[in-house]
Parts: sequence; structure tokens; C-alpha cells
Amino acid sequence: MMLNSIMKVNTNLWKPTSRCMQCHLNLTTRAMSTHDPNYPVRSQTRDRKRRKALVSSILRVNHAGELGADRIYAGQMAVLKNTKSGPLIKEMWEEEKHHLETFEKLLPKYRARPTALLPLWHVAGYALGAGTALLGEEAAMACTIAVEEVIGEHYNDQLRALYAEDPEEYKELLEVMTKFRDDELHHMEVGYEQDGEKAPFYGVLKQVIQVGCKGAIWMSLRV
Repeated sequence: MMLNSIMKVNTNLWKPTSRCMQCHLNLTTRAMSTHDPNYPVRSQTRDRKRRKALVSSILRVNHAGELGADRIYAGQMAVLKNTKSGPLIKEMWEEEKHHLETFEKLLPKYRARPTALLPLWHVAGYALGAGTALLGEEAAMACTIAVEEVIGEHYNDQLRALYAEDPEEYKELLEVMTKFRDDELHHMEVGYEQDGEKAPFYGVLKQVIQVGCKGAIWMSLRV
């Protein structure tokens, strides 16, 4: 009887717990996976961080861009509100306000930070809008063409990047950005319809504005 009790105790001591069995299964699975020649040699943690960095940079630069666009139209309205271009500028400005408000909500939702250069873009955007408006309605529309063309192209680049990652995971961002891209391209068309190409030194003006826009994008991505 004593021998049976000792054997029972020994058996219990060597009986694996469910936790130990799970650890054993995990180790076995991990060993089998790493020896599979088709197993992807990629860190899921690193991939997750890369995706987060991508989304954060997209939201940061888009927020900065929409702030700049909001200020450009504010500057134009200050000068041209009583002209025939006034209602068109106001309509486009209202859409930019909606874009800006949307990105201000998306930043905290996706835990992304805004660029530290917002005060600069606030002043620069207003100065660009008011400055071109002072040159005339056609120059203001030339500014719209130049800016919205760059923004439209940039949205397209971002949309392609998100589609390449996971269209389902980024469905919300893709829908928002597609709608806003279409709005920006509509603004560009308005600029052409309102004879923006007839502005004095149109080619030089457009090139200078677009270089500035691309520079602002580059800096907002990094600061």
C-alpha cells in the first residue's frame, strides 16, 4: 500500500500541466515553422512599426497640406471676396475647411502627431493666397492650379501606397483620401476654367509655387 502511494505521488509529479503542454506545442510549432523553406523571413513587429510610421506620415503631411490650403483660400478671400471669383473661392475654401477638420480628428484616432511646422505653414499659406490675389484674379486661379495639382498627385501616391499594404485594413483612409483627392482635382479644374493660365508669367509662377509645395511636403514628412 505504501509502495502504491509513492508511485501515485511520483506519477503526479511528472504529469504535465496544461500550461506546460501549451508551451511544448508552441515550441514545437515554432521549430517546425522556422524550418519550413516557405516560412517568411520577416519580423511582424518591424512590419507593424513600418505600417504605423507610414500611416502617421500620411496623416501628418495631409493635415499640414490641408492647413496650408485653408490659409491660402483665406488669404485669397481677404482680397477677392467682392469680385466675381469670390463665391468660387468661398466654395473651395469651405471644402478645405472640411478636409482640415477631418484630418484633425484622424490624427489622434491613429495616434499620429502633427508636424511641428504648422505655425510656418499657417503664415506662408496666407501670404501665398493674399500675395497671388493681389496680382489679380487670374493669378489667384494660377495659384489654385499649381497647388491643387501637386496635392492631387501626392494623394495618388499615398493611395497607391495604402492599396499596396492592405485595402481592407485602411478602408476608412482610402475612402476619405479618395474623396478629398477628387475635391482637389475639381479645384484645379476651376482654376483652369477661370483662366488661371492667363496670369502674368504663368509658367514661372506655377513652377515656383509647386517647388514650394513639394518642399513643404518634404519638410512636413520629417519634422
